[in-house]
Amino acid sequence: MTDEVRLWELAAELRRSLGILHKRDIQTAADRLGRYVQSTDQTPILLGDDCAAIPDGDGYLLLAAEGLWPTLVETDPWFAGWCAVMVNVSDICAMGGRAIAVVDTLWSPSPQAAAPLWQGMVAASQAFNVPIVGGHTSCHSPYAALSVAILGRATKLITSFSAQPGDVLLQVVDMQGQMHPQYPFWNAATEANRDRLRTNLELLPQLAEAGLCDTGKDISMGGIVGTTLMLLETSGCGAVLDLGAIAPPPGIDLLPWLLSFPSYGYLLSVRPKAVDQIQSQCHRRSLVCNPIGTVTSGHRLTLKLNDAALDFWDFATDALTGFAPADL
Repeated sequence: MTDEVRLWELAAELRRSLGILHKRDIQTAADRLGRYVQSTDQTPILLGDDCAAIPDGDGYLLLAAEGLWPTLVETDPWFAGWCAVMVNVSDICAMGGRAIAVVDTLWSPSPQAAAPLWQGMVAASQAFNVPIVGGHTSCHSPYAALSVAILGRATKLITSFSAQPGDVLLQVVDMQGQMHPQYPFWNAATEANRDRLRTNLELLPQLAEAGLCDTGKDISMGGIVGTTLMLLETSGCGAVLDLGAIAPPPGIDLLPWLLSFPSYGYLLSVRPKAVDQIQSQCHRRSLVCNPIGTVTSGHRLTLKLNDAALDFWDFATDALTGFAPADL
């Protein structure tokens, strides 16, 4: 199989992946809210990031929420409870912040059905040292559902709005894990040492506070390609993404790795002079930190595989989340 054919096949699978297609659902929020809202003191709060960054004194309060996939809640409730806390903590970390506390909204047919959800949430709360301080609980629902919201704080922000042409795209991932047996999730968390989990969460706040990184995103259910699209859309840029540089763990094929949601995974857009320092800090934590692309002017994401290249997305004609600069 030639590189051109393989790249075309990978692109076709990525275009119809649910992780990317579901990002279009965010347009329903963008259509009603616009690009930003105003805080109580009329300061603009940009929308479309991992968290809302609300100016507060000499820093920012970070506010976010995640709803859990109903299928996961039904089939693996303990893991769903764990993920509900973990993904919110990851969103805070992605913006250069530190988590303060979470609250949950839980619906269940019975206390017995709610038990594994609670067990997973409490386990993650203890592992990440982030308390659950309240929320809403119902055990008289015809179905099970779970969402969690989080509050954090940052002094220096990492946002999705500041990518610049010439930036190097870095993928930061904890490879010390395994793929979930049913879902596209790379689990480097539930069996990990707590000190390692907490130390790794300090990486992005430290990079932000040192002035090494101001742009990035948590790698979400859209995988690395979907996350790149979201970053480019809010920054109003294009990029060339080298799929050959996105090395999967041993025993994992490239396509499922491209579609996977890692428990610790971030996409950073950094100035070239900062790459070596960031890689050094990642490697000291035994984290993989690879250059996988370059930010460009324009509005296209081009995928590359060896000598083959393919225009995958053009924001000038096709929105993803809808949270794009006004000139698009």
